[in-house]
Amino acid sequence: MTWGLVAGLLAAALFGVSAVVQAHAVRRGTTAADGLGAFVHAGIRDPLLLAVVVAYLLGFVLHAVSIWLLPLYLAQATISLSLPVTALASRRLSEGLGRQAWAGVAAITAGLLLLAYSSGQPGDVVTNWWFSGILALATCLLVLSGRLGGSGSGAMLGWLAGLGYAGSAIAVRGVGWPLQAPMVLAALLVPALGLLAFWLYSAALERGAVSAATAPLITAQTFVPALVGLALLGDGVRPGWWPGIAVGLLLAVGGSGVVVQDHAGRRGV
Repeated sequence: MTWGLVAGLLAAALFGVSAVVQAHAVRRGTTAADGLGAFVHAGIRDPLLLAVVVAYLLGFVLHAVSIWLLPLYLAQATISLSLPVTALASRRLSEGLGRQAWAGVAAITAGLLLLAYSSGQPGDVVTNWWFSGILALATCLLVLSGRLGGSGSGAMLGWLAGLGYAGSAIAVRGVGWPLQAPMVLAALLVPALGLLAFWLYSAALERGAVSAATAPLITAQTFVPALVGLALLGDGVRPGWWPGIAVGLLLAVGGSGVVVQDHAGRRGV
């Protein structure tokens, strides 16, 4: 568990800083996030955005290690610490946080500590077609939602991006060794969902403040895998500590919501 936590915290630091660099890259106007195809075509010619992709890939490798070594709810909650990192780094974009938002950051941190203490053993790798097939269907639905909601607010696009990263994290639990046919599909869905989420998050960063777009992303990518891991993938809980899991998740998710409200209030939206 110790190595899983270390990997998750390092990934959170990379994701947090990369989010601010990504926001700077997409706001320069050289990389359009209006459509996935156009975004990819422009992005591969943008050195700054390519550097962000490399940082995200390194962070995802660390994140995958934490997913294999920890229950999903703890691995994802660890990633939620990227929000305070983003909040600190976003001062470079003149997007500081108010007192209410810092209270939200404190709630996220407290929730993570409670989840870490309450966690049990992670579930096993899933190797059936139902798992991979449902994830493939979810990927198609996310593509459709991204196209229909492309003109939405930064917060809404952040939610969709969070669902993409949530699906990518869940798909990691379907990849193991020796490889079986359902695992191959799950392995392909990991980068596919990650790319969708990266595009949606870039669009969110064009439309809203970094922390306001990141908070709903973290909420979705924390809460959804946590529920799936506990209900369907066999993630364990320390005996008698189910209330700790519930309170920890509520603190992490609620803290993210507080950050969004703080930004909305100060920007008058």
